Amino acid sequence: MPLDITEYQNLAQDSNGNRLAAGIEPALVVQQRSVSGSSAQSAAMNDQTQFVRLHTDVTIRVAFGTNPTASATSQRMVAGQTEYFGVSRGIKIAAITSA
Repeated sequence: MPLDITEYQNLAQDSNGNRLAAGIEPALVVQQRSVSGSSAQSAAMNDQTQFVRLHTDVTIRVAFGTNPTASATSQRMVAGQTEYFGVSRGIKIAAITSA
């Protein structure tokens, strides 16, 4: 049950210079983590990473921090959901499956 974490440094721009809600490819790093009933952390984000794209195949809870633990009260993402989050240097993402 994977969680895809795609790390980006910059947002794309259209021909008028307007920023788009999409990272410039190629991404800095792509992590794929298995998610289960126990909280598991990603690797620390790349030092250049400014934001991440998360996509989950299953319903999960996610937490962000230098040593995060995802729990039943962490942010919820439903199966098939994709979200973008700004992150700081050294941040990790923890995830756990949820109902």
